Amino acid sequence: MDRPTNIRNMSIIAHVDHGKSTLTDCLVSKAGIIAPAQDMRFTDTRLDDIDRGITIKSTAISMYFEVDKEDLGSINQKTEGHQFLINLVDSPEHVDFSSEVTAALRVTHGALVVVDCVDGVCVQTETVLRQALTERIKPVVIINKVDRALLELQVDKESLYQSFMDTIETLNVIISTYHDAALGDVQVHPERGTVAFGSGLHGWGFTLRQFAARYAKKFGVDKEKMMVKLWGDNYFNPATRKWTTNGTDANGKPLERAFNSFVLDPIFKIFDAVMNSKKDTITTILEKLDVKLAATERDLEGKALLKAIMRRFLPAGDSLLEMIVINLPSPATAQRYRVETLYEGPLDDESAIGIRDCDPKGPLVLYVSKMVPTSDKGRFYAFGRVFSGTVKSGLKVRIQGPNYLPGKKDDLFVQAIQRTVLMMGRYVESIEDCPAGNIIGLAGIDQFLLKSGTLTTSETAHNMRVMKFSVSPVVRVAVEVKNASDLPKLVEGLKRLSKSDPCVQAWVEETGEHIVAGAGELHLEICLKDLQEDHAGVPLKISDPIVPYRETVKTESSIVALSKSQNKHNRLFVKALPLDDELTKAIEGGTVNARDDFKLRARVLADDYGWDVTDARKIWCFGPDTTGPNLLVDVTKGVQYMNEIKDSCVAAFQWATKEGVCAEETVRGIRVNVLDATLHTDSIHRGGGQIIPTMRRATYAACLLATPGLQEPIYLVEIQCPESAIGGVYSCLNKRRGQVFSEEQRPGTPMFTIKAYLPVAESFGFNGELRSHTAGQAFPQSVFNHWEVMAGSPVDKGSKMEELVVKIRTRKGLKPEIPSLDTYYDKL
Repeated sequence: MDRPTNIRNMSIIAHVDHGKSTLTDCLVSKAGIIAPAQDMRFTDTRLDDIDRGITIKSTAISMYFEVDKEDLGSINQKTEGHQFLINLVDSPEHVDFSSEVTAALRVTHGALVVVDCVDGVCVQTETVLRQALTERIKPVVIINKVDRALLELQVDKESLYQSFMDTIETLNVIISTYHDAALGDVQVHPERGTVAFGSGLHGWGFTLRQFAARYAKKFGVDKEKMMVKLWGDNYFNPATRKWTTNGTDANGKPLERAFNSFVLDPIFKIFDAVMNSKKDTITTILEKLDVKLAATERDLEGKALLKAIMRRFLPAGDSLLEMIVINLPSPATAQRYRVETLYEGPLDDESAIGIRDCDPKGPLVLYVSKMVPTSDKGRFYAFGRVFSGTVKSGLKVRIQGPNYLPGKKDDLFVQAIQRTVLMMGRYVESIEDCPAGNIIGLAGIDQFLLKSGTLTTSETAHNMRVMKFSVSPVVRVAVEVKNASDLPKLVEGLKRLSKSDPCVQAWVEETGEHIVAGAGELHLEICLKDLQEDHAGVPLKISDPIVPYRETVKTESSIVALSKSQNKHNRLFVKALPLDDELTKAIEGGTVNARDDFKLRARVLADDYGWDVTDARKIWCFGPDTTGPNLLVDVTKGVQYMNEIKDSCVAAFQWATKEGVCAEETVRGIRVNVLDATLHTDSIHRGGGQIIPTMRRATYAACLLATPGLQEPIYLVEIQCPESAIGGVYSCLNKRRGQVFSEEQRPGTPMFTIKAYLPVAESFGFNGELRSHTAGQAFPQSVFNHWEVMAGSPVDKGSKMEELVVKIRTRKGLKPEIPSLDTYYDKL
């Protein structure tokens, strides 16, 4: 742990069921922690992980390896000796838990992307890979489940090579869209050793480096040169014993591709001999390859024998280990280029320098990315990563929550750490201290942090950047206790629940309901199960899922909205109009934000979104919460006292955009222009008490005059199924207002991939219905994609939209009908 150059922190990321936990086992058994032939998925620690066969929480494990001294020459970064420590985080693959993936990526520097060779690159592979690249994490790839291609699909060598090529090209297209000068070129190439092929279930795998080493010894050629020849359009002519890039020899006879003849050929021969039980051939192959089976393994037959031979011939642990150690960066290397994306403060203060040098003697900077429940009920380990300095038991640290600002006292605690522990899958080991570059668990600080935060010993330290999640909590339920006396337990349980999961949110509505929000149906189901069984421990009543909507406007206000203040001395003239969809997304994505220099922002708005520059410079605020996608703009010309009422108007705008006029839902994509104002000359008559309610009423009136509308959240659904099940998929989607926008067949397989948009409101029970319509042959994956404006307006009497708004209002305990315009609009 004291040699940051010999540490590799990595996470394993993939689409559902592409075989991550099974591959992790290959590495864990290589480290000698479990026996090689056990099929146990060591990193699945919860019972429901094991029952459902998916990973739900990410788990960390630290492993020690010694690497062949011959391989050290290939490492392009500083190393000391041949002993390595690999901290591996196995993260969940189901899209509902991708917040766990974000938390895992933050504390690691490399990612092993697992791709199923039959399914190829799926929607979730793409989502997690994009997340990794925005965090500046270097990917290496393993193409898994090659045994399926050989046994189930029975493809020939050339089509297998082509399908590998397709998958790698698709990945490289995604990677190339994120070109980052600091990272350099991170595209993956088999001939550089950044792509492995194998089968986690059977426990075998290889990289071209292993085959090159094997042939280099046999023919006495250079290993690096041989690696390049084993991929791409390279052919070996056995007659002339020369290499060529031509697919045919001098007489026009076709030659076999080097990858096929040198790499795939021995594998195909083993599969053929074992599956057709040719006993004599097997013996000769084993002698040639120098593979020695144990006495018990010789009598095996079929797949069991195949497993035993392949495991001896190409052990998966070796190829993964070599790929990780040679190609992924050590903390000492990676923190040099990651410091600017990780650290919020100036890049020349002591903390930033400590992080850049990964210096164990520097000031402590530790990022806690999530909380892990302990065996002790209601207590958590803070799971995080030491970026600088050394953390030890009893050390007094400053605990800075996500809202901490340097020099302020908010969200700051000073506290001693009780213990430092090493996370080992289902177990923990206590250790004395932990230097920079390692992943660690801390006990005794869980009551000061909600989900994540920065720990430091330097008084000038800024925070590490807050993580951005690719999913947002769009599905909500209300929970209440069955016996009123259990209420305190529920409140305490909700606190613990929001600690235990990075993405779940829990809060109390004004109506007194306790709301729990999650990323999807499955995520919510797991959260509520935890809440009932562990965190609160009392029986609960759970409402039907509620979907949040966003309010918006569709046109510019038909007339100028006017509101007078309570004392009749002030008037505000306001108009509302819809914001450009692109701009709304840019604000939500953070590319246009309230913190930017206003001149810079004005230039962006003028150049990219066609705004008038003077307007763009007079944006008063973003709302709600000063960061939301609504803008308040002052377009008045020569009106007195405008600066004095600015704060009041901003406060009113935040309030009006948090609770819209139609159904008190959050507002999205509105621009409000203040056109004119007549204000009283005496400042006492135009204070906040007069202006705030007036501005809010004016905003509401302007929205009602601008054809109000609602936006609903939409999922992107990706469904994989065989051709026979396509009809069932379409009929299922049509019932639920789904729109299919792409349908492709995966080359070389009978599987089709269908992509469609499906409203979140219609998605409950979709998975079950789809399975029953297609006899269990279709697998859906849905991820929140965008907000879409719904047809119609809630102001039209008797429309579907009005029904919906009345439902929402009744649920919130408001008057069922939308307030009329006269409530907010005052005549001159």
